[in-house]
Amino acid sequence: MLKESPLEVEHAAWSETVAAGDYWIGKIDAGDAFRITDLKGNQAVDTLFFNAENPRERYSAVDTIREQGNLYLTTGTTLLSDDGNGMLEITADTCGRHDTLGGACAGESNTVRYALDKKTMHSCRDSWLLAVNTHEQWGLTKRDITHNINFFMNVPVTPEGALTFEDGISAPGKYVELVAKMDILVLISNCPQLNNPCNAFNPTPIQIATWSGVG
Repeated sequence: MLKESPLEVEHAAWSETVAAGDYWIGKIDAGDAFRITDLKGNQAVDTLFFNAENPRERYSAVDTIREQGNLYLTTGTTLLSDDGNGMLEITADTCGRHDTLGGACAGESNTVRYALDKKTMHSCRDSWLLAVNTHEQWGLTKRDITHNINFFMNVPVTPEGALTFEDGISAPGKYVELVAKMDILVLISNCPQLNNPCNAFNPTPIQIATWSGVG
């Protein structure tokens, strides 16, 4: 469901631009709003959420889909953890829907989907592995890279139950905004994918921003 936010970036506690193909890792406190903005349009933002106090508890696509009865995420969706706890709620969304089924690109999937010579291309999994090994203070390892959300990504499900990767439905300036229900550790890969339409074959920067104590 499309819904604009009353919050203005000029009044954010902080904001930051994440370059195309780069990662971001950081903490969002309970009650804070967290916005991801697609600056140029059709950028895929692969995102993992963890309980900052206990990272073994993390976002669960299975529990979220089951409880909301919808494959796609948008305004009003509560993101559930694998313990069944509410982690964040999407409170504003100017894109309309976000994918939680398509997973993240990796060397192996690039090889299977595209060609053998794509295996060494940079991928979201590479970005996440770099992040967890560079920021050991968060206590994450490659075992913690599980279900992710693909914000702004268009992955329709066919009548036969298959997934397809189509042109994005986002546009420059579209955003999704979430309010944290617990202290949250966020790990983002601003997807470097060049082989499918999720990034319009041209990865671009995103903006992230937070507002304190709004929820």
